Amino acid sequence: MDGTKVLVASASKHGSTAEIAEAIARTLQDEGLHAEHAELREVRELSPYRGVVVGSAVYTMRWRSEAVSFLRRNRAELAGHDVWLFQSGPLDRSAEEEPIPLPKKVAAIATTIGNRGHATFGGKLDPERKGFPASAMIKNGLGQDFRNFDQIRTWAREVAHALGAASHA
Repeated sequence: MDGTKVLVASASKHGSTAEIAEAIARTLQDEGLHAEHAELREVRELSPYRGVVVGSAVYTMRWRSEAVSFLRRNRAELAGHDVWLFQSGPLDRSAEEEPIPLPKKVAAIATTIGNRGHATFGGKLDPERKGFPASAMIKNGLGQDFRNFDQIRTWAREVAHALGAASHA
């Protein structure tokens, strides 16, 4: 690759989406890109990056509000970058079995920025989490880690190769 800089930015409520973003950034680095991870609320500038990967935890088919706000606020600038989106959250293996669409608000923004693709990854619910509805979900067997890091790394390699192909086109 050519030293292309990539930002992997995430909105995570309990940290599991940030861990996915960190794995994506590491994989992009392994593929020869200059990738870094940041929480979306910390991102101040996009101009240093050619590629931007934005991820959010999904709750009841909604992205975290700070992720949607980031996409809206930076819509014009993101349109000038190679952008990919990811979401995490299903507390089952459905993300490994079939594509899961983006929430409608996010899909509408993705169209305007020229999003190059998206992926959905399983979520994680710590079995020690307290409070309702977490305790009810844990009682129903959902208190586990459904993230598939092989799937995450494979997707990140696809992003890396798309950036490499674009830089040599």
